[in-house]
Amino acid sequence: MSTTANTRRPYNVLFLCTGNSARSIIGEAILSRVGAGKFNAFSAGSQPKGEVNPYALALLRRMNHKVEGFRSKSWDEFAKPDAPELNFVFTVCDNAAGEVCPAWPGQPMTAHWGIPDPAAAEGADAEIALAFADAYGRLSNRLSIFVNLPFEGLDRLSLQKRLDEIGRTADTARKA
Repeated sequence: MSTTANTRRPYNVLFLCTGNSARSIIGEAILSRVGAGKFNAFSAGSQPKGEVNPYALALLRRMNHKVEGFRSKSWDEFAKPDAPELNFVFTVCDNAAGEVCPAWPGQPMTAHWGIPDPAAAEGADAEIALAFADAYGRLSNRLSIFVNLPFEGLDRLSLQKRLDEIGRTADTARKA
């Protein structure tokens, strides 16, 4: 991973979840903002729902993210020969972490950053919205650590260790 920062093209990061309707979309949105210029963020699912969860879209709008262009899509799009060469792939749900992934172009580094599924939350709208806000907070916390890693100074093994540690980070977000 070590190259001169000024000559390095942006790192391509894929967030994976089973349905690609909430957590992976939220991860893509956050990294698109906090990693602008240094990272290109994408998301996909092993069994995409076909639409983005409306609570996820509402939360992203409230957080002033642009939501145009988000769609629930298959991870197969990123295994094609013309797909972007990936540098990192993060699973954000336990189901996707246990699935056999396609062969990704570029031999990306992978890590599991499990986040409770806000789409599984039940109750009043406020309770569901809180579950989505919790997922957002957890992902935001982890991504703020990730974007500030000294990529140019870490060898592949050290970087993998740091990625795994981020996945085990004690989240400061409220528990849903």
